[in-house]
Amino acid sequence: MSQFARELIRWQHAHGRHDLPWQGGRDPYRIWLSEIMLQQTRVETVIPYFARFLARFPTLGALAGAEMDEVLTLWSGLGYYARARNLHACARRLVDRHRGRFPRSPDEIAMLPGIGRSTAAAIAVFAFGARAPILDGNVKRVLCRHFAIYGDPGSSAVTARLWALAESLLPAARVDTYIQAQMDLGAVVCTRTKPHCGRCPVRGSCVAYRDGRVAELPARRRRAPRPHRHQQMLVVRDRGRRVLLEQRPADGLWGGLLVLPGYDGAIDDVEHWLAAHHGVRPNSVAPLPALRHAFTHFTLEIRPWLVEVADSARAITQPGTRWADTTSLDALPLPAPVRRILDGVPQLTPRPEACAAADRSG
Repeated sequence: MSQFARELIRWQHAHGRHDLPWQGGRDPYRIWLSEIMLQQTRVETVIPYFARFLARFPTLGALAGAEMDEVLTLWSGLGYYARARNLHACARRLVDRHRGRFPRSPDEIAMLPGIGRSTAAAIAVFAFGARAPILDGNVKRVLCRHFAIYGDPGSSAVTARLWALAESLLPAARVDTYIQAQMDLGAVVCTRTKPHCGRCPVRGSCVAYRDGRVAELPARRRRAPRPHRHQQMLVVRDRGRRVLLEQRPADGLWGGLLVLPGYDGAIDDVEHWLAAHHGVRPNSVAPLPALRHAFTHFTLEIRPWLVEVADSARAITQPGTRWADTTSLDALPLPAPVRRILDGVPQLTPRPEACAAADRSG
């Protein structure tokens, strides 16, 4: 066993994370769910979502048998919604083709929807005791700094070098502890900014620490300025009781979720647009506070408008649109910006828990 692996394993026993909700067992379902949720998402954000998912879908079969809308509703606010769609597809694949059981090898697991090489290795290591390296963002950062790996870690050449290095460092035993140590070290010590080098168990052999170049590694990819897109959204409300929503296509931005109708025309023409598309005429149109939401590749500037209509009982809607009761919005798959807009609408019917809280307060 290398000194690097030995020090990490020793550190993990004394200082690593041991009480996360998905730790302490080898259930591949729980491990898989946590690994998918943790992709590009912080642990503290994932924990409550993980608990809600397990409460509603305690088994792989329960998730496979669920409707996509329900899965997206529980995922709402976690972002990167393709993960939720792939999670559902993977559960169904496992039930249909694998008798509801995960394959044991990393290569077979990596063939499932939404699972790449590193995630497959993590599942195989933690659930089945496989001997395989992982290469998530935390591990890349640790290896780039410790061994002074320069170049863009997202490039094929540097990635291949990091995989080879990760493979060569694997200990013959206690692989699960070693892999968890790598992940924990990157998450709590060797952080992207302001790393805690004084607490690092392998700083004595870290080249970046020795040479004072920790801040330079891993090399950051030069990104073009994030473009801004602009979108008007309409909160079309019928006497405060119902709100008009439309379902996004399964692929693309907010795939499968319910959103507010988008409108690209002049606001003076919104009456004619609503009459033609949805058979309603507004009594009033008022601006709501603008909202900015950052995605990975662009920033969306949202200008919402509150449109009050008198009666939607005979309204016509386009395919994929629906009227939703304002008291049931919590049970719908809405992206976080849409929830923020609806939560900010004045005189919107309070949520049931808000009413209960008001009653308790007197």
